[in-house]
Amino acid sequence: MSERASATPTVFIDNERVRVTEWRFAPEQATGWHRHEYDYVIVPLTSGTLQLETPDGSVEAELAVGVPYFREAGVEHDVINASGGELAFVETEIKS
Repeated sequence: MSERASATPTVFIDNERVRVTEWRFAPEQATGWHRHEYDYVIVPLTSGTLQLETPDGSVEAELAVGVPYFREAGVEHDVINASGGELAFVETEIKS
């Protein structure tokens, strides 16, 4: 698999309780493989399709503007923009 360009993270808050990061992805950009150490909530700023590369294979997930979702710590994946335009979401990690 070839290297993908990196999505752009902007950290807005990072304290002892939460980390809030905005992620922006051009088409085919990716976060890079990572493991979430905290529970987290995603709030999409745009609608579109994400490709999630996981230890169990690849799956697609649809984002809808303003519709949040929650995941528990331990998720491992690479998140790739599989849409034709920019995708963006805000990720809030819950540290305590």
